[in-house]
This record gives sequence, C-alpha cells and structure tokens, in this order.
Amino acid sequence: MRVLVVSDTHGKLEHLKTAMMRLGPVDLLLHLGDIEGQEHEIEKLADCPTEMIAGNNDYFSMLDKEKEFMLRGKRIWMTHGHRYLVGQTSAHIREEAASRGIDVALYGHTHKPRLIYDPHATVACPGSLSYPRQNGRVPTCLLINIDDAGEFHFEICEIQ
Repeated sequence: MRVLVVSDTHGKLEHLKTAMMRLGPVDLLLHLGDIEGQEHEIEKLADCPTEMIAGNNDYFSMLDKEKEFMLRGKRIWMTHGHRYLVGQTSAHIREEAASRGIDVALYGHTHKPRLIYDPHATVACPGSLSYPRQNGRVPTCLLINIDDAGEFHFEICEIQ
C-alpha cells in the first residue's frame, strides 16, 4: 500500500499534480491542512480515498481539526500541528502522540519536512508543496510504503 501525505498547499495545486504524476498511483492521500477551499479539487485529483483535516488557514472549513484512525494495524493521528507548537519544538506533539497511544503522528504547519523515529511513535511532517521553508526551499511530501508484512517505510520526497 502506498500513502501520499501532503500539507500546506494553500490553494495551489500545481505541485500536488506534479507530485502525483512523478510518484505514480497511490492508494490513499492524506492532507494535513491549509487547503484553503480546495477539498473537492483535491479529491478529484487524487483519484483514490482521501482524508483531509483543517489547518490554521482553513477559516471557514467544515473539515475536522484532527483525525485518528487505524491503518494496517497502526494507529494514525493527523493534526495540522499549530496547536502543539510544532514551529518551536517537537516535544509537545511527541508527548501527545505517546499519551494517545499513537503509532504514527502526522503534522504540517511548519512547511519544513521532518521525520522523527521516537520510541513511542514515528512523527512526520511532509513539509509544503506550495511554500517550502527549509534550506533550498524545495517542495516536499511524504510517501509511506506499507509492505506485505505491515511494516511502514517513510520517505520524504522532493518535488522539483
């Protein structure tokens, strides 16, 4: 199973289209917020099941602010991250993930890709496809490959 995780597209879908073209078909798309009203366009573009949450810039969105669900035996938590101060530290989101019994915590907001293998949970931020802020400012996303044994393999992908 292939899962594409994106965040912070901010109403610009060009890089999402490019990412989907370059990475090939995926089985699930997860969007971690700051969609800015393009939920329907993203669902059409994805052509697969899609889960989305609202970010701090999704002012009038009816999307949930967070989601938890099971995927291949792992507890997944989606949050935009701003309420956990992810721009300053990963400590709060890691603590929250541990307190909830989360296996994989996914967040956005910082526009910087990050992958942390914490003893309690894997914590990952895909960065931003529209407004990257890390050195080099290359648009990024996260690809999760789940093998036949149910093992999750994480890869930050640069989309140029």
